[in-house]
This record gives sequence, C-alpha cells and structure tokens, in this order.
Amino acid sequence: MQIREFLELVLLASIWGASFIFTRTATPEFGPISLITLRAGLASLILLPFVCNRAAIRQLTQHWRGILVVGLTNTAIPFCLFSYSLLHIGAGYASVMNATAPMFGALIGWLWLKQRLSGLAVLGLLIGFMGVSVLSTAQAAAFDTLSILPTLATLVATALYGYAGCFTKQYLSDVKPMALAAGSLFAATICLVPLNIWFMPDTLPSAKSWGDAIALGVLCTALAYLMYFRLIASVGPSNALTVAYLIPAFGIMWGIILLNETFTPLMWLGVILVICGVLLVTGVLKSLADKRRLKSKPAH
Repeated sequence: MQIREFLELVLLASIWGASFIFTRTATPEFGPISLITLRAGLASLILLPFVCNRAAIRQLTQHWRGILVVGLTNTAIPFCLFSYSLLHIGAGYASVMNATAPMFGALIGWLWLKQRLSGLAVLGLLIGFMGVSVLSTAQAAAFDTLSILPTLATLVATALYGYAGCFTKQYLSDVKPMALAAGSLFAATICLVPLNIWFMPDTLPSAKSWGDAIALGVLCTALAYLMYFRLIASVGPSNALTVAYLIPAFGIMWGIILLNETFTPLMWLGVILVICGVLLVTGVLKSLADKRRLKSKPAH
C-alpha cells in the first residue's frame, strides 16, 4: 500500500467515523426513519448512475429478492436502529459497538454456513463480548442511565450486518459490489418511504440538521462507498477492509472534539477489549504474526 492509498484509507475512516456525529446531531429533529430514508435516498440517487449498464441492470433484476434482503438487513433496519440508539448514547460509544459486526459475522457464519471457528476466533468472541459488557456498564455509569434498549439496538444492528455479510456470500457472490451497494440502498429507500409517511417530523428541521442529513447521505454514504470501491480496486479487498479498525478511533475522536463527549478509563478498557476481540476473530493478529515469522526465516 502506497502512502497516497494509506491516506485515502485514513480519510475514508474519518468520514465513516463522522457519520455517527451527523446521525447523533440530525436524528433529534428528523427522527430515525425520516433521517435514514433521506440518507439512503440521496446515496442511491448518486450511486445508481454508476451502475446504469446492461450487465449491472441484468444482475439487479435477476437478484432483486436477495438485494431487497440486503437492503433491509444491511441498510434500512440497522441504520434506523443506530439512529434511534444515538438519541440516547454517545457517538463514540456507538462507533465502537459498530465495530463488533465482524464478530457477529463470524458467529453467524459458524452457525449457518458451517464455517470453522479457530480457537483464536472463539477467544476473540469471548474477549469482544466481554468488551461490550464493560462498555455498556461504563456507558450506563457515565450517562446515569442503564441505556439497555439503545445498547441492544446497536447489537441487533451489528448482528444484522453480520447476517447480511453471510447472506451476500451465500447468495449474491456473483453480483458486482457497486451494483449491490447501489441496489441495496435503493431497495432500502423503497422500503422506508411508506414508513416515512407515518413518522415524518412534526416541524421542519433546522438548516443545520438538513446540512447534517445531506452530509450523511452524500459524504458519509455515497462518496464513502465510491472511495471504498476505489480502494478495493487499488489495494485489494483485505487491505481495504482494514478501514473498519480505524473507524472507532475517529468516531471517538470526533465525539470528543465536536460533541464534548467524555471517555472514562472503564470505557477505554471496553474499547481495547472490543478491538482486540475483532482483530482475533478476523484473523488479523494471526496474519501479522505469520508474516513476521516468514520474514524472520533465514533464506536458503
């Protein structure tokens, strides 16, 4: 990975980390469903022109049922759940909870797809969920409330991300990633529009909230997806996926800088446990150790 590509990766992580800030500030005036309808709608309008070719359209029409499932489980429902939870919890906390998605993906893959879980992966699951427990306890103490429902909402959302990943691998592996992204965002919008009629805000949101919502759809979703797929093309999927490990750092940083959020020592302990758990589950630590071992071997 070149320096320029690494800087793009960091920029992408900072943009996705900022999505928790924009969601946190815009949700009180829009409400979760209206905000996510706008987010998904704007993003799909920007991305759909990129897949207006015969091959992509054929894939979208052939796999519309599967794309609808992904639209619901990877966008509509989890985005709304995070939006709801951010009415009650900090943006930094939510960004860390979001990082547990690979853990749920590994667990669901083991239960459903019969994928093997190594001993390190099982250890990672235990450490990661211990971190979630520590974080939840620390969050409750900091906000002087149990925050049970918001925390459960984030866990259901990340479990749905994990399910969507397994579903995609099982049924939609031949669909081009850009077509899947644009199609699933459009499907999510179609599903949310009828609900939005019932949950529209009573008063017109302020100009600031509109700005936050537009930034969420255009910058943190459409542009971020385009950057992500560009990175996949230039550095490969495995390197591009490392952006997930940087997002919590930026979510926490933006929360502290922009929203004056505080992180107690117990919260930091939870963050460390969650990140360590994710690194073990995804095999990143093992991969790094293997590479180091190969480099240290003398040449014959």
